[in-house]
Amino acid sequence: MNISLSAVITDAAELEPESAFWHRLLGGSIAKTATHHFLRANGFPVFVIQRAPGHVPPTWPQGNSQQIHVDLTTDDLTTADRLVLEAGARRLQPTDDVDSAPQKGGRVYASPAGHPFCLRSA
Repeated sequence: MNISLSAVITDAAELEPESAFWHRLLGGSIAKTATHHFLRANGFPVFVIQRAPGHVPPTWPQGNSQQIHVDLTTDDLTTADRLVLEAGARRLQPTDDVDSAPQKGGRVYASPAGHPFCLRSA
């Protein structure tokens, strides 16, 4: 079983300023949809800016926690699901038994600290 980092996703109320910022820092190219901007830069996983209406920026480190999540890909979703649950994550979506699901699609989890991340089929 292999697990690899495929994307880093961050929320923003407005896509353009956030994606332009990261594009300036990392270079690469941007593919845009109405709800996501996908920044592909050499040496980095895909960096995704996700539209989040009403997004409130974190006030970390003085206040609210940071707001970011990662996508992980795997060639064995069933085994990887078991691994992340055993490591302390909790499944958020779907909540049904993943062993009976086909080996495609993805699952959404929360880390022990409550940070969301996705596990997707490679």
